[in-house]
Amino acid sequence: MVGPELIGCLLVKQQAGGEPLWGVIVETEAYSQAEPACHGHRRRSPQNDTLFGPAGHFYVYVSYGIHHCVNVVTDRAEWANGVLLRAVALPGEPERVAAGPGLLARRFGLDRRHNALPAGVEAGLWLAPRPARLQDQMDQWQQEGRPVLTATTRIGIREGRELPWRWYLAPSRSVSRRARGDATPSRSQAWRPEDTWPATAERPPEEAGRP
Repeated sequence: MVGPELIGCLLVKQQAGGEPLWGVIVETEAYSQAEPACHGHRRRSPQNDTLFGPAGHFYVYVSYGIHHCVNVVTDRAEWANGVLLRAVALPGEPERVAAGPGLLARRFGLDRRHNALPAGVEAGLWLAPRPARLQDQMDQWQQEGRPVLTATTRIGIREGRELPWRWYLAPSRSVSRRARGDATPSRSQAWRPEDTWPATAERPPEEAGRP
């Protein structure tokens, strides 16, 4: 599944002045047409049309008439499938500035105008692969027996709540909501994104075409 593979990847937006705004994706949530919590489960409409593909585009919708939520369309065309970007950790900023879909969209200035935008450098909004240093750190945590990725149930839905289709980077304090019984790591033990612009930030990841 794409959801856990996107943890540690970068969300990057080219700002008006030319400088990039970026952060590390630390929480995602997956949806599929086959299950009732997906926007495309019952019908296709002008509002959810983007979710039906093709993969590699952003699907942005408004939740409760207030908050924008940013998704990445995955899998095959004509089938509603996507991953909600729930939280991002930004270097040098408050740890919870984008800890939740609405906060994420607000910090990156994303709204319905970005719906159906292809995720690419040319469009000014893209995803980039997990930085090598973070991958090495995740491998080390795993070797040490420390939790790396936590899989748990999704948030804010009425149906399909039993599916463990939400993932987050366990050592991060920027997660919107942790699983029951999973304590937030102390600041001294928590992971934080580095300030250095990653070399991977100008290359899109290759997972978006998968389910």
